Amino acid sequence: MTPNLATCTYQEYRLAMGLPVRTTAGAARFFTEPLAGHAQAITPTRQLLAANLPEDAYEFQYRRMLNETGVDAIRAELEFIARRAAAGDTPLVLLCFDVLSKPGNWCHRSHFAKWWEEQTGQAIPELGSKPREVRQAPPTLFDL
Repeated sequence: MTPNLATCTYQEYRLAMGLPVRTTAGAARFFTEPLAGHAQAITPTRQLLAANLPEDAYEFQYRRMLNETGVDAIRAELEFIARRAAAGDTPLVLLCFDVLSKPGNWCHRSHFAKWWEEQTGQAIPELGSKPREVRQAPPTLFDL
């Protein structure tokens, strides 16, 4: 059975959210909570990270990686982490560094959540800050 899942940043994570799971190529040295595990199947490769691609190209490559790994293998890894951590109904919180409240920010965890819901029907909520709405500047004399 697929565990409950959520996503968040390392910086915004709180114990009450669930069990923290690393999804990053590098460890967060500032993060002091014990991790339930490392979801390697959904961690972007260092090559993908180093490519410094625009979001659409990154998402294409990341989805390719997820598709090659497959839903069953990803589910099995997440179930293994949940069993080992005795998670029960407690969500696994998939963590990365990117703060989505900054306009224009995106990350692999949001792309994974979208892909996972498309593949399984299971929605994955974001527990960190939601992206802020971009406000339009008030009209100037020349816009009237």
